[in-house]
Amino acid sequence: MKNHPVSRLLFGVVCFCSYPVFVAGAGIDGDLQRQSLNPLAILIFFLFVVATLSITYWAAKKTSTSSTFYNAGGKITGLQNGTAIAGDFMSAASLLGITGLIFIGGFDGLVLGLGAFTGWPIMLFLLAKRVRNLGNYTFIDVVSERLDKTQIRSVAILGTIVTVILYLIAQMVGAGKLIELLFGLPYEYAVVIVSGLVLAYVTFGGMLATTWVQIVKAILLLTGVTMTAFLVLLQTGFSLDNLFQAATLKHPKGEAILGPGVLFSDPVQIVTIMVSMTFGTLGLPHILMRLFTVSDMVEAKRSVAYASGFMGYFFLLLVVIGFGSIIMITGESQFYGTDGKLIGGTNMTAIHLASAVGGDLLTGFMSAVTFATILAVVAGLTVSGAAAISHDFYAQILCKGKPDEKKELFLTRLTTVVIGVIAILLGIAFQNENVAFIATMPMVVAASVNFPILFLSLFWPGLTTRGAVLGALVGLISSVSLIVIGPQVWVSVLGFENAIFPYNYPALFTMPLAIITAWIISGIDRSARGEVDRSNYYLLLPRSELGPKVSD
Repeated sequence: MKNHPVSRLLFGVVCFCSYPVFVAGAGIDGDLQRQSLNPLAILIFFLFVVATLSITYWAAKKTSTSSTFYNAGGKITGLQNGTAIAGDFMSAASLLGITGLIFIGGFDGLVLGLGAFTGWPIMLFLLAKRVRNLGNYTFIDVVSERLDKTQIRSVAILGTIVTVILYLIAQMVGAGKLIELLFGLPYEYAVVIVSGLVLAYVTFGGMLATTWVQIVKAILLLTGVTMTAFLVLLQTGFSLDNLFQAATLKHPKGEAILGPGVLFSDPVQIVTIMVSMTFGTLGLPHILMRLFTVSDMVEAKRSVAYASGFMGYFFLLLVVIGFGSIIMITGESQFYGTDGKLIGGTNMTAIHLASAVGGDLLTGFMSAVTFATILAVVAGLTVSGAAAISHDFYAQILCKGKPDEKKELFLTRLTTVVIGVIAILLGIAFQNENVAFIATMPMVVAASVNFPILFLSLFWPGLTTRGAVLGALVGLISSVSLIVIGPQVWVSVLGFENAIFPYNYPALFTMPLAIITAWIISGIDRSARGEVDRSNYYLLLPRSELGPKVSD
């Protein structure tokens, strides 16, 4: 094993990523070290790194073909895949972000989580069967089955890459800030560590390693939030009534936190957030890609069912953790800086709560698990981004579905490295931006670009290539444009006095715009290609789903 090239490179990654930690620990950057260096958190972090790199070494020996790289050879079970899917969604943004929002605004903070969770029944009962039966590696395979492969793959690749890059920014910034705060590392070092580890996971282990890293992470995260919630409930006599009552007594808003209106007073704002999160979930390429890692449609539906159960449990615990943080943290001087603000901001609420109820041990565990969460999510995103370039562009467009498999696998790994470098640069460039806001941008784009063309190609016979392409482009341009002229970018980032568009999350407007555009253009499309697209719809359906006129 010591002489194996993969093991030598993975060992090099460990040394490379470890160096900044030892530098910080040695006192090179004294200010950061004094800030909140937690030796126990660093120890648990290293244990996780060793465990996951061991998984990567094992997976690398089994990842020799593009099929194994993209979908783990289709040999993942429903339970394993469901756990990995849940791991994709139980991200640092969910744990840190939603807990922080509940700490600020009570039940209003659940809006983002409820929106994401609402998408899963739709995935289970509407999309999973057809997506799994029609695709091979990515959701782009599905839409290209009935539409012109070159045109639809080109626009779908564009939507996928934009979504992946935007998602990567949020994860990289979150990782950098977390490690900067908890481990005493400079922000730039933290970003490089994340990218270095992810490159090792994905480049050598592909989807197989990414899946098992997600499984390990999901189990650890569920264990951590369960322990934290248990300790909170222990303080309140295992009574939710006592929990909520105590929270209202400590929170400045009082009983208002038990109802709507603290964070979001505009009903349209709430609806557009829900639409962005629900339908963005259904259009995320790295989530749809997981439906192809199992052997058949039955296992795919089991995957979604298991994922729904795990995530439902997770979000229920976040309610306990969020309201517990109000009780345990509000007004406690050790969690506030000299400026009177929460140390690390509200995104660090869950970590402070772990310290309040479990001391250094739970704080170290939750810190390391949160970092592991970011690593695993970034790995999944990187695989889907690499697949969009190597499989959808190179193999299917350039090589017309007949690529050289070795070249394709090499291009996949090269693309992974390029994405990693881009993630480092963007993570450093956006280090001072709002992480929660960045994390919503890919959901808006996915809901406005990927979901419309996927949904219409699966369920509307009248869709044509021309309609799908123009609808997707309208969705992409409108979603990005409205995000830029919304309050967060136009006012907070660019410094203008008033926003041109009043909402930060415009999917309520951009998704229907994309669908209507596709419907109108398809309706007036009388080209020969359009007629082929319409007839292809019926060829893709199983006989049991065809009406009597078509099947006969």
